[in-house]
Amino acid sequence: MAYELRTNVIEPERNTFSYLVERFGDRPATRYQEASFNVQPMENFHYRPTWDPDHELYDPGYSALKLADPYSYTDPRQYYYTPYVANAADRHESFGQTLKYIEDRRLLDKLPDGWQIALTGFVLPLRHYESGAQMISLNASRFAWGTTVEQPIGFASFDRIGNAQQLSLIGLAIAGGAGDTLVEAKKNWLYARPLQGLRRAVEQLLVERDWASGLIGLDLLDEQLYPMLYAHLDDRALARGAIAYSLLARHFNDWYVNHRKWMAALLKAWSNDVQYGESNRKVMTDIVAHWYPDVCRAVATFAAGIADAAGSTTVVAAADRAAAEAAAGLTKFGIHVGSEQGATA
Repeated sequence: MAYELRTNVIEPERNTFSYLVERFGDRPATRYQEASFNVQPMENFHYRPTWDPDHELYDPGYSALKLADPYSYTDPRQYYYTPYVANAADRHESFGQTLKYIEDRRLLDKLPDGWQIALTGFVLPLRHYESGAQMISLNASRFAWGTTVEQPIGFASFDRIGNAQQLSLIGLAIAGGAGDTLVEAKKNWLYARPLQGLRRAVEQLLVERDWASGLIGLDLLDEQLYPMLYAHLDDRALARGAIAYSLLARHFNDWYVNHRKWMAALLKAWSNDVQYGESNRKVMTDIVAHWYPDVCRAVATFAAGIADAAGSTTVVAAADRAAAEAAAGLTKFGIHVGSEQGATA
């Protein structure tokens, strides 16, 4: 008996879901669109939260910043669960390979003394900064309105705990698998004077009721810390023979560059919203006025601590430059940074 194999094309009954047809037209939708649009619960909630009876369980009123259509914002990376997880797995594997290379060649032991101090006394304690950032992001993800807004914030919260774990792995590698270095890092986070401004800022952001204000405050910290620690000091490490620091720093800097893509797009969406753009710019100016001076002082004190303890001659200037660049970036979105705030930086 002979068999003949043929390919038959079966035309789909419809191209996509009706709500995507209404938004994008009758054509096949992308996986990102199918996974992200119109997923936000909008009605028929069972009860109002007992801890906030003025709001529904899901409510746009949890923040003063609004979008007329929350789905007007999209993640420029087009991340939904599957590509996000694949990207995160690749990053984790790449970091593990780098750390193994460093351990096999004992490069951490060969760091110059000043770089040892900078890494163990100032960078490793930031595992607690990242852990706080994870909770701030998770809070924003819970209360954000619109799945395309909530989704990248939720992914960022997972990234933050991953960053904290990577810093922990560095600490374990330094101590040969023991936890001594991490115990000392926690003491520095709690008690070392140069880090107390950062810790205070994180703790204040943890209790900020407006999720968008907390997110912007955290972004202001990131915009000053990450370029200083993982871009500027990376360049200096290459020139000063601190190869292990440079190899590790590039992973955090690469993450930050990718992370900023969705955050910058969200600031732009708030600023340019057709209905709420003007009021959003005023609210964001007030938010920045509230957080920016304290953030600048915290990062400046942190940088001065690195300069004093590790002998860096350029890190303070790098912190000042990062603060100025953060302010300049905000003005592109119509967010005014007052002269008195800039002077504080």
